[in-house]
Amino acid sequence: MSHSPVSEMNKRTIEDLELDGRRLLIRVDFNVPITNGNVGDDTRIRASLPTIRYAIDHGAIVVLASHLGRPKGQRRSDLSLQPVASRLSTLLDRPVQFAADCIGETARNLVTAAVAGDVVLLENIRFHPQEEQNDEQFSAQLASLADAYVNDAFGTAHRAHASTVGVVSQVDDAAAGLLMAAELHHLRSLLTAPDRPFVAILGGSKVSDKLEVLENLLGRVDTLLIGGAMAYTFFSARGYPTGLSQVEPGLLEAARRIEQSASDRGIRLVLPTDHVVADRLEAGAPHDTIDVQDPAIGQRLGLDIGPRTRIAYENAINGAQSLIWNGPMGVFEIDEFASGTLAVAQAVANSDGRTIIGGGDSIAAVNKAGVADRITHISTGGSASLEFFGGRTLPGVAVLPDRQPREAEAPGDHQ
Repeated sequence: MSHSPVSEMNKRTIEDLELDGRRLLIRVDFNVPITNGNVGDDTRIRASLPTIRYAIDHGAIVVLASHLGRPKGQRRSDLSLQPVASRLSTLLDRPVQFAADCIGETARNLVTAAVAGDVVLLENIRFHPQEEQNDEQFSAQLASLADAYVNDAFGTAHRAHASTVGVVSQVDDAAAGLLMAAELHHLRSLLTAPDRPFVAILGGSKVSDKLEVLENLLGRVDTLLIGGAMAYTFFSARGYPTGLSQVEPGLLEAARRIEQSASDRGIRLVLPTDHVVADRLEAGAPHDTIDVQDPAIGQRLGLDIGPRTRIAYENAINGAQSLIWNGPMGVFEIDEFASGTLAVAQAVANSDGRTIIGGGDSIAAVNKAGVADRITHISTGGSASLEFFGGRTLPGVAVLPDRQPREAEAPGDHQ
């Protein structure tokens, strides 16, 4: 496995393509919540607007492809992109035509009839099992709708699917979209040349989800703050009582290895020193704050970092010049167990350094704290950004052609 994803960075962008009068297939990430036939949160749709508008302004016929949810190759009305077409039309202030399928005659007729400046949204590409199989014939059918291809869906860049990988070899021109370019620019800058001190905050439920990330970051960061349920595997490895908290017994040795590696490299790996415990995971449950080594946890669960830990983490964050955060410090959806996560969100927002947040829960936390506008970059790709930081090559990025020396330098930040 490659541990140098930074080599993926010198990619062509939409700004390097000739677009006037051409049909441009853009892979977007419109995997948004749909409630009662309406888009619940349009953050991902808004994130794609700069690329779509750029294509419109430069005379392209815009064809958009996305997945929604996990239909597992079945057509499901609750996972149709039709509501997204309506929302996108409002955001763009122009009609968005909706194709009832992503391939075949329906899609081809709409796209063929479209003229420069028109926008066509194809139905959910995962209604076809061939999408996730990266089927060559399905890729060719998608590619037949376009003269050029742009991938602006960083959130799916870690998937080798037909619409992210297979289609690239079937079109004449391919490039990254503005959102994809900005994501890679921000993430690469932290991996290759971070201002120091460089602090990483990792939370969430499982060490197993972030094992590679932990190991890869140890060679890059100065301080690593750990919170959330994943801390309890580290506590168990140290012999601390964990009550009914979530522990991954198979990863105790890995946790010890990570702690030893941090120590050997002179990196501060910081775990909570106090925590909020309760006998059940629900709003209104009685809870106490105790030391993490206190056996008084009994048969209770650890659900948030405690006030002493909050202050320690705030101090570490306050001194950071580069910072990444992925994963909450506790069950922040419940107010009684949200204080730690919200304190971290405020501290990250107050930091003078470059701050990058990834993962749906962390994004929800900065939104809940009302500080999203004070974060340098909010990554739309939780799993993709984790795999990038874990040293993995992202197939949807690797397949895009590199920029030629004559082409312009970095596209800048189009956020």
